[in-house]
Amino acid sequence: MSNPYFRNLPEFEYVNRTKDGRSEGDFSIVKNFFKRGKLREDIFQDLTFFTKYIVEGDDRPDNVADKVYNDSTLDWVILMSNNIVSVQSEWPLSQADFNTFITNKYDDEETLYSGIHHYESREIKTTDNSIIIPSGERVSVGQSVSYYDNSLGQQVSATDIAIPVTNYEYEDRLNNDKRNIFVLKASYLNIVFDDLEEIMEYKKGSTQYIDETLVRGDDIRLFD
Repeated sequence: MSNPYFRNLPEFEYVNRTKDGRSEGDFSIVKNFFKRGKLREDIFQDLTFFTKYIVEGDDRPDNVADKVYNDSTLDWVILMSNNIVSVQSEWPLSQADFNTFITNKYDDEETLYSGIHHYESREIKTTDNSIIIPSGERVSVGQSVSYYDNSLGQQVSATDIAIPVTNYEYEDRLNNDKRNIFVLKASYLNIVFDDLEEIMEYKKGSTQYIDETLVRGDDIRLFD
């Protein structure tokens, strides 16, 4: 099944404009990194094509692809399934990288572990379990609420509903939230392979066209 993403990239002939390469026929063949594959919308928007997955420990996209598809070269399928462009910022950091990140971001341990990032609500509900305020809502420090409880037949006041969230808790939660991803079901891989092949093909009609996998760049002079 091995199908590395970069093997699918088409190529183009790039004009070699070094001082020693002035010939019009002097071209270098390189991969066209401006071509970018993606899942087509009818697949990407339909959850029935995917299953939920939790990234474990320090697993990278290739580790996940190996576990799901028995093929680490399909890491690009994992990334496309979650519309991830930047692995560095959109994939969960390893524990070592996370520790480095928070150490560099916050001045000292007191700010990191004791500093308050924001406050969130604790759940407030009536005697008959009707929710007045759900848990996890951002609120102000000292937030309170007053409501009428039908079962009690009286007005009820709830004070100190705000729970502090430290800087560490906030950063840790953000990183762990990235562990919740979707993986494309293996039965649909061939559809994605066929779509990618079509996306990467060059189409006739351009003066730069040579064949489906190769075009020639414009002859731009960089030296006089």
